[in-house]
Amino acid sequence: MVDEDRVLRLLRSVADDTAVLRQEAGASQERRHDPIWLRGVKYTFVTAIEACVDVAQHICAAEGWGPPADNGDAVRLCGKHGVLTTDLAVSMRKAVGFRNVLVHDYIEVDDSIVWWHSQIGR
Repeated sequence: MVDEDRVLRLLRSVADDTAVLRQEAGASQERRHDPIWLRGVKYTFVTAIEACVDVAQHICAAEGWGPPADNGDAVRLCGKHGVLTTDLAVSMRKAVGFRNVLVHDYIEVDDSIVWWHSQIGR
């Protein structure tokens, strides 16, 4: 059974993180040159995407859709079962890949890509 309180709490967290990212999309060049700014944006992307993954994993488990192969697969299953639209599931899978780069390849991250993603909410 889906724990609605848990899902709502996680989605509120996503909404909060998304609001921060939208606000920071309009950050001045001076603010963007603050070394902590980019780190904060990266972390906010990670926490927003991670909360989405947590929702997808929870729904897959609660609905008995078998253990997803990975986080992207959990999102794919939500799309397959109509929890997400096909387009949103594809976008979310890309976001999961972006999160993986931020978390696991953080030293190699091209910061211009993070800057570009931060413009999406503008």
